[in-house]
Amino acid sequence: QVQLVESGGGLVQPGGSLRLSCAASGGIFSIMGMRWYRQAPGKQREWVGFISIGGNTAAADSVKGRFTISRDNAKNTVYLQMNSLKPEDTAVYYCNTDYRSQTYWGQGTQVTVSS
Repeated sequence: QVQLVESGGGLVQPGGSLRLSCAASGGIFSIMGMRWYRQAPGKQREWVGFISIGGNTAAADSVKGRFTISRDNAKNTVYLQMNSLKPEDTAVYYCNTDYRSQTYWGQGTQVTVSS
């Protein structure tokens, strides 16, 4: 059973930065592709980005050039570095993985971008 725990959310002013973390346990992290999603109030959950087991990344157009995904296999952790934050980035951010034919989600961490 894989467990994912996000952290690092909070309140930040527009233009600011945050780094989210997602710590994984209960599986072999080095063979997990990891994804970030977010869900704003009243909206559907949307895909933010992905990092492969080899470290290749992809990001949604809405965050490309501002958000960066990385991973540290020694710490079983994936990161989402968010720069130049905008009010429309306000959402609960979740990490996700498919591992051995099952899908796992973290509990989410709230990011609020407001002055």
